[in-house]
Amino acid sequence: MKAPRIAYFVGLSAMFADMGYQGAMALLPVYLVFVLKLNFIYFGIAEALIFGFGSLFSYLGGKLSDRYGSKNVAVAGNSLIPFLSFTGFTYIPLISVGLFSTGWWMRNLRSPARRAFLAENTEENERTSSFGILHSLDVGGGIISILILVILILLNFTYKYLFLFSIFPIIISTLILASIKSNKHLPLKKSNKKTVLENNKYIFYGIIIATSLFGFGSYSMGFPIITVAQNADYSQSLKIISGIVSYGIFLGFSSLTGYILSRVNIKSQISSLAIFGYILSGAGTLGIVITLIYGLGLPGFYISIIIASVAFGIVETYEPSIISKSVDASKLGAGMGILSSSRSVGYFIANLIMGFLYEISPEFSYAYAGIVSIAAGIIILAFLNIQRKLEPVKI
Repeated sequence: MKAPRIAYFVGLSAMFADMGYQGAMALLPVYLVFVLKLNFIYFGIAEALIFGFGSLFSYLGGKLSDRYGSKNVAVAGNSLIPFLSFTGFTYIPLISVGLFSTGWWMRNLRSPARRAFLAENTEENERTSSFGILHSLDVGGGIISILILVILILLNFTYKYLFLFSIFPIIISTLILASIKSNKHLPLKKSNKKTVLENNKYIFYGIIIATSLFGFGSYSMGFPIITVAQNADYSQSLKIISGIVSYGIFLGFSSLTGYILSRVNIKSQISSLAIFGYILSGAGTLGIVITLIYGLGLPGFYISIIIASVAFGIVETYEPSIISKSVDASKLGAGMGILSSSRSVGYFIANLIMGFLYEISPEFSYAYAGIVSIAAGIIILAFLNIQRKLEPVKI
């Protein structure tokens, strides 16, 4: 499969965006726990507000996309992400979390619109490769962001400037996104025939239910960053770097997975999403539990994170691809918004639960998340089995 040219331009914009905010995202848990001294209950609440409350903005971004144009909403949301770049300008936890939240919520507002823009400007048979390229370049920018962050930490930059660095790549990202022209030969029309959604309603609703449940097990990567840092047998600065590097590893293997998926044609994307997405993600999370119990150290943490990152790459590629084929062309934004918001609702609860359980025992928190992710995969397989008995299924 070959991705169209527009996928690379949208992906390039995504790469610069991640080059900015992914470093800030990796730095946030370190700042909240080690600098502002939040306990894990309050840390979980903060992560829930940031990553979970964004579900409302994801849904809103999808609806606004259909009404005002996917590109317009994507550019507007992207341009407001730099609020999070000022997180380190205060030592008051509420203000720091508020600044980061505002920027991250604008990122949520943008994401379904950007996905809808890419889907609108690609043929149906180009969607999987296009979303694979988008995810690969998107997360690839995050890897660069982590490398730059590690270098700046070693150069003893203060937290204020570590966060502020993120503003420059995001500005470049917005300019690139604003300059992309739509494909005129792919006008957006309402279909007169039955959509894949109407023919495969059990699959669509199965994915929405499963992605919501997957969200309940989808903790912020801030938790593994802190876990690795706490268990690394190094000096304080190297502990922090080892935690941040774990996030870079996650991004790297996730990016590689997206690229590979953009080049191959998998026969059943739905079963692959269930088994190699949700269930494999749960297995990676349970690997962290095993590492903590048996004291396997950094190799155990990093291997578990690699497994989870491969699964995440599969989820981020196949979910939007399947949904884009499951809704009418005139409602792509709403479809992507429902997908993003259904995950984020679970995110909110997941991070609250993770925070409370982590305060009791880290093993309990990761065991919870792993089991829920595996359950999400089983649900999709069950809905797929129901749909096959009723016929259609061509996704």
